[in-house]
Amino acid sequence: MPIEALYIHIPFCHAKCSYCDFDSRACNGISLERAASVYLDRLCNRLDSFGAAGAFAHVATVYIGGGTPTVLGSRLPWLVKRVREWCDPVEFTVEANPESFDAPLAGELACSGVTRVSIGVQSFVDDELRAIGRLHDTPSARAAIEAALSSGLDTSCDLMCGLPGQTLASWNHSLDVAIACAPGHVSVYPLTIEEGTPLARRAEADPTLDPDEDFQAECMELAGDRLLHAGFERYEVASYAKPGKICRHNCAYWTGASYLGIGRSAASMVAADELRMFANLFGMSESDGGAARIRLVQKDDEATRFELECLGAREAMAEDLMLAMRMTAGAPVTLLEQARDVIGKVRVDEAIARALHQGLAAIDSVTGALQPTERGWLLGNELYGLMWDLASS
Repeated sequence: MPIEALYIHIPFCHAKCSYCDFDSRACNGISLERAASVYLDRLCNRLDSFGAAGAFAHVATVYIGGGTPTVLGSRLPWLVKRVREWCDPVEFTVEANPESFDAPLAGELACSGVTRVSIGVQSFVDDELRAIGRLHDTPSARAAIEAALSSGLDTSCDLMCGLPGQTLASWNHSLDVAIACAPGHVSVYPLTIEEGTPLARRAEADPTLDPDEDFQAECMELAGDRLLHAGFERYEVASYAKPGKICRHNCAYWTGASYLGIGRSAASMVAADELRMFANLFGMSESDGGAARIRLVQKDDEATRFELECLGAREAMAEDLMLAMRMTAGAPVTLLEQARDVIGKVRVDEAIARALHQGLAAIDSVTGALQPTERGWLLGNELYGLMWDLASS
């Protein structure tokens, strides 16, 4: 399985949002310039090492995320060009926040080879944005989407439900504005309060800040109805796209494709045989002989420390089934047959029967694929758990 997707992590933001537990650091001005210069030097050295080892020969998608990549300003188009020296992806996405994204930068990114921008809007209600520590407001969010579209970039808009003070009326308003802005892609996420974040500390003192799961489920259902009516198709549990506008990079994560992550906290998932090409770049002499799939997470800026996880064939197959349940298309017949061969027909068929009986999944009458139902998505932990339990003997 050659590497199909490349992820690059930029760990800088102008400010940390109150709900964020991603690996990022807030800095501005000279401190950002100095930190970014050192970090990008290390990043590009690693990029060149992997490129020279042939790791990017089959890369089809690239995604630069963070953090907030757009805080790099003109350094970001430069980085895009450096990446394109090693590969020619059909999709090249950059994450952006409205306060650091404007028409000139959008134009530079388009000229450098970016094809797609994912804009972290979260809400089109200013009070809700302030409640979670976002730096932008509604006008700047709308301007960012317009700048991306005017530059010819495929554009995605992220929205979040369950925010402090959010109501069904305000959620409907955010959906109204998002649809009116006409991006080709919308992602809808329920807010999760992560331990150790400022929002978590506030919620300890004020439990009303804890997201209500029933409210979030109602918001997700409402978003589905509204976006479907507006011409979007749901292709993943949290993702909606106009025809031809799905995010191919994210689909790689959910369909078992090999991907490589570069930068602090970036994750890689590589077939064991493929990893042998460049195991030395992860400080390994060779891949684990008993592994079918290897996961690695870079733990520092210098790429000297990695967290390693080895998955056997059974675990890898169970993971593929679990991730397939995130997708509208579900698990195709070919994947189900592979699972029966690797895990055992009785175990797999028992899991399928339970998913069907509980209304978490259904069999497509035309393709025979096992597909998640709306109930399965709303009770995702139960559906995903059924599939992942197949990893155990």
